[in-house]
Amino acid sequence: MVKRTLTPLIWLTPPLVILLFAECMAGVVIEQVVRDREGVASKVVLHLSESQLRTDRPENGLATIMDFKEDRLFLIDHRSRTYVEVRLSLWEKEIAARLKKEMPGLQPKRRKIAARKTGETATLNGFRTEKVEIFADGELIEEDWVTRDVDLKEVEKVMERVAQGFSKDSRLEMKEGREIYEQLKNHGFPIRIKDYTLAYGLGGVDVVEVRKIELKELKGEVFVPSGDYKRVFPDPSRK
Repeated sequence: MVKRTLTPLIWLTPPLVILLFAECMAGVVIEQVVRDREGVASKVVLHLSESQLRTDRPENGLATIMDFKEDRLFLIDHRSRTYVEVRLSLWEKEIAARLKKEMPGLQPKRRKIAARKTGETATLNGFRTEKVEIFADGELIEEDWVTRDVDLKEVEKVMERVAQGFSKDSRLEMKEGREIYEQLKNHGFPIRIKDYTLAYGLGGVDVVEVRKIELKELKGEVFVPSGDYKRVFPDPSRK
C-alpha cells in the first residue's frame, strides 16, 4: 500500500535564472535509516525546499529530484554519472496506469483512521519521543514515536508545500497517508515509524528512523543534477 510520502541538466538559461539558482532557499534536511523486512538497513537523505524534494540513497548511488513547480523529475545514477529527466506529471500518470494494469479492479477501501497515545516515552537519537499508535478500522497499522524537540512549524511548512505539489490523482491515492499525517502532527514529528501494513502476515515490520533533522538554507544547485553529468534518454521500446 502506497502511503507516503511521502528520487547533467544542459542549461540554456538567461542570467536571471542563473542568479536565482545562486540564491539560497529555506529548507529542511532529514537523514533517515530505513530497514527492510529482512532487517537490512540503508541510509536515505531528504532535502526539502519550497516545491522541491530530493531523495538520496548513498548505498546504491541513486538520487531522485522532484520539482513540482517546474513539473520535472530527475532520476540520477551517480555511479554512471548520468541522469534521466521527464515530466513529473507524465511520470505520475504512467505509474498510475501501470498499477491499474497490474492490479485491475483493485480500489483502495476507505478506512477510518485513528491515532492513540500510549503514554510510553523514550529518547531516540537525542530526541525525546512519545509512542503513538495508528489504527485503520480498528486494526493496528503503524507505530510512531513522535517528538516536539524540532521546530515543527518550519518542518510542516516545507512538507506541506511538497505535499501540495503532487497531482490531484496522486493526492487521492495518498489520502490515507494524508489522514495519518494530519493526526500525527497534533502529537509531534515522527522520529521512528514501524509500518505493519507493508509486512502484514510475514512476521516482520519495515522501520524508518530519523537520525538528524536540520533547518538550513539550501542552494538551488541541490535540486538539479551535477553539471558534469550526462543526460540519457530511456529506450521507448522497453516497458
